[in-house]
Amino acid sequence: MSSDGLWRIVKIGVVGLLLAAAAVGLVLGDTWLWAAVQWSPPPFMGFYATDEFDPETIAALLGAAVLKAAFVWSILRAPVPGPVTGREKALRLLLYVVVAYGLVLWLPIDLLPSPVVTVVVLALWTTIDVLLLLVVRWRSRVLRAAAGVAFAVEVIGLADELLDALNLPQLGPRPYIDMVWLVSGLAVTLVTLAGQRRDGRWSTGTMLAGWASLGVHVLSVVVQFVSGGRVPGGPLSVTVLLDAAGFVGLVWYAGMAREMSADALPVIPSPARRRLTRAAAALAAVVPLAVLIHPEQTPHLTFSGWSTDCYGGAGFGDLDPAEREAMFLCWARSAEGGVAPLFPDTLSDQGVLAYGRTLCHARDHAEQEAILRRAGSERPGGGADPYDLLYVCPEVVGAANPEMLYTAEEAEAADAAALAAENARCRDPWPRTKGVVQASAKYFLFADGDPGYMVYDPDDETPGFTMDEAMDELFSSDDRIVAADGSAALIGHVADVIDLCLTVKAFRSPPPRRAAGWDQVAEVPILSRTGRLTLPEMSDDGVGPGAPMPNLAIEGKGRYRLRVHVRVRGGEEEHLVVVFPVRA
Repeated sequence: MSSDGLWRIVKIGVVGLLLAAAAVGLVLGDTWLWAAVQWSPPPFMGFYATDEFDPETIAALLGAAVLKAAFVWSILRAPVPGPVTGREKALRLLLYVVVAYGLVLWLPIDLLPSPVVTVVVLALWTTIDVLLLLVVRWRSRVLRAAAGVAFAVEVIGLADELLDALNLPQLGPRPYIDMVWLVSGLAVTLVTLAGQRRDGRWSTGTMLAGWASLGVHVLSVVVQFVSGGRVPGGPLSVTVLLDAAGFVGLVWYAGMAREMSADALPVIPSPARRRLTRAAAALAAVVPLAVLIHPEQTPHLTFSGWSTDCYGGAGFGDLDPAEREAMFLCWARSAEGGVAPLFPDTLSDQGVLAYGRTLCHARDHAEQEAILRRAGSERPGGGADPYDLLYVCPEVVGAANPEMLYTAEEAEAADAAALAAENARCRDPWPRTKGVVQASAKYFLFADGDPGYMVYDPDDETPGFTMDEAMDELFSSDDRIVAADGSAALIGHVADVIDLCLTVKAFRSPPPRRAAGWDQVAEVPILSRTGRLTLPEMSDDGVGPGAPMPNLAIEGKGRYRLRVHVRVRGGEEEHLVVVFPVRA
């Protein structure tokens, strides 16, 4: 059998396998159909927030399966025989690498760290762009220069992606760079198609695939614009079909690689067509540069009143300078909660930033209000919080509050150090008598009316008394310090404090009863149905013990006694909680 016949059998087998997998997926269910058509694991369905497909999406998936199979059939065509130079061989190989990545290699490669992937993509496309300039017979200095400019802007965009992946300062705000990336991508496609046509080696089918890929790209941008900039844009059925149609770009790359050795005659355009080509090449070279050069005073609106994510609430130290300004703009324009934005939407980003920096130097609230009135604010009386102004004038706000400049890691370390310092102030009031398990820590109460803290069995689901009932029992007498029922006990505090020093100890037998040196001592029964008795962990709002508390039910399930010692010295309150089993 000839090599052509064997290759044809391979093509038929691959395409038949793709169609058969789609048919099997249709029978087995949505998850299998998704994996068979989208060539991605089922968990990727979660990105689209769907667990079950409607009939339109199923029909779109079947149509996408047929479309992808047709594209793969075209991609798997053997290269045109003929001599090629070293540069042409290298370009052919790299184009096939791009095709392989678009088909199957994207999934394992995307498992690598983002900076590594970005470096690989930058190196790949930089090499391809250089080889295109050297291999394509442009037959026009203007067209070659336009291609060089468009390719350079594309490489700059990829370099900016690398800066973003490395958390380094970028070339500009993210939406602005994305617009440059879009324009340069269109320009690269246009000049490449123009160069291929003048070269004459590439067939009409390959050229049509290139124009089709350009159309699909524009259509995707239009769909996202109509759907409010969401990714994916529009109904899931539309997204699936657009994703499949995007494979026509891989057909174009494969056709470019396949016909590299063809030697057709170049197209010689008429004088009118040459003038039109020169004008188009000039536009392709100038437009990306014109987008990069932005007038300083032009009203540039990056964030609208519907922007509420504000970089996910990231801390100042975790953002680069451009993102810090964007963070301030997002806050200043936010209408979250139905509140009017601080600055009007008609004010440019530059204007908002300028007024923000002016607010940083206001001497008092009245001066802030006057500045906001000049800016046209709908709520000038609200003023500006230092936490928000930090993003435009860190040198002013950070001088008085250096902790606000921390990264998330630094803030976490500072909080941990402060918590450790608070815990270190709480010493064991009974150091000579060691418990089987014990711990000492600062316990932080809720600042507005917290009745106390709980010692309870966290795994016990048996209904017990409610918090209201426990508080009623606790406050039924002025000298009542603990209320218990079943597997839970509520321990109150005596002084009006927001934190107290707490030591807990567990013994296997009743320790001596200590009343000397304590203002109150109380003892109540408590039950452990699951073998656990402990205190709640610290909550997200900072209520709870500053260190992990041990399991005080040291003998497992059964009945225990809970003894509470309380005293107040120098305005600070101290508790000692002792737990020991009951010998029936």
